[in-house]
Amino acid sequence: MTAPQTTDRRPLTQTRNPTGTFGEIVVQVRRTSAALNWISRAAWVLLAVGLVSLLAGRRLGWIELVVLGAGFLSCLLGAAVFAIGRHPYEIGLRLREGRIVVGERAMGGVDVRNIGDRSVLPARIELPVGPSVAKFALPGLAPAEEHDELFAIPTQRRGVITVGPVSSVRGDPLGLIRRSVLWTEPQELFVHPRTIRMGSSAAGFLHDLEGQETRDVTNADLSFHALREYGPGDDRRYVHWRSSAKTGTLMVRQFEETRRSHMVVALSAQDRDYAESEEFELAISAVGSLGLEAIRSSKDLTAMATHEVIPSTTSRQLLDGLTRLESVSSPLTLVDLARSVTRDVLRATVVVLVCGSSVSARDIRAAGAVLPLGVRALAIQTETGVERGVSRLGSVTVLKLGALQDLPRGFRRMERV
Repeated sequence: MTAPQTTDRRPLTQTRNPTGTFGEIVVQVRRTSAALNWISRAAWVLLAVGLVSLLAGRRLGWIELVVLGAGFLSCLLGAAVFAIGRHPYEIGLRLREGRIVVGERAMGGVDVRNIGDRSVLPARIELPVGPSVAKFALPGLAPAEEHDELFAIPTQRRGVITVGPVSSVRGDPLGLIRRSVLWTEPQELFVHPRTIRMGSSAAGFLHDLEGQETRDVTNADLSFHALREYGPGDDRRYVHWRSSAKTGTLMVRQFEETRRSHMVVALSAQDRDYAESEEFELAISAVGSLGLEAIRSSKDLTAMATHEVIPSTTSRQLLDGLTRLESVSSPLTLVDLARSVTRDVLRATVVVLVCGSSVSARDIRAAGAVLPLGVRALAIQTETGVERGVSRLGSVTVLKLGALQDLPRGFRRMERV
């Protein structure tokens, strides 16, 4: 039988009582409504059947109906006795940690203390953990006596698990009448995706001052390119006087622009791009590994999914964002994702497109074609169990990734293609 979901929240919030006669009526209505919420639908049905049976039996003179109705009403009366009792508890919920990696052991505890001056009867503790509810038997407690209950949280899948709120419950074994009181606020447990260290040689970026320069010409930088004639508005600090003396015309230096490394990791979150859910989880792990390497190396990073930009200022923000990420169904394609990168990230130097095995080679080639000129285009295509391999599709270097441990070595191979 399904128990009602409404609970008494008085330990969490204090209700301000209105003043005057009207206020007293409101208070009584609230109390009556809360009491009625203790009764389940099955109990209401049992009450109706009992009353009808009792009245019909007395009217018709059927002793069997009278006995049946009296039995139903007695059952309800006994269920009400189970719900009677105080809740003089002080209850706390604690998680050993708020963030763990998939597969790690997650533990929590519920601490209960009797703060009353009398002993209390046994009760039950209910604790929602994600979609399920954990139930613990709470023994009778003497005044000031404490009881601790430890529990484990399943972490086989990436995601955010809501733990709590903790409620103490009194009611009959059949669930006809139950009275529950909430004691804590819900807490979130982040189950982060698995990641792997890439290694210092697998950064794959255009470096800033210590790295490569671009082919864009600018009037002020560090890498000398050529000389040209002086024009209005040119900075006189860059006049090359020796060449000017030889030619009789003012000559100024030109430079090749050096860019700060800016890596974009763009993840396709489309359901149809992945043959199975494990491919999507592997893709998220690859994005997390590359993003963490960029953050550790103090490189500029933009992490994107099909419909959102993932916060990536810190490692925690990146992993929390990936933990909340879910696959979607929409008409957008990998090419649309590449267009978003071109439109929204103006100074990208390396773009890594991450997708599943259902994306065709034609779509990967087309996605690379819409990326800006001068941007290094890479793609990671996940397929569970496939042998690692690197190939070239147009302007895009593609890594076939079958397992997370193959990512560092495969990424280093991409740098050489």
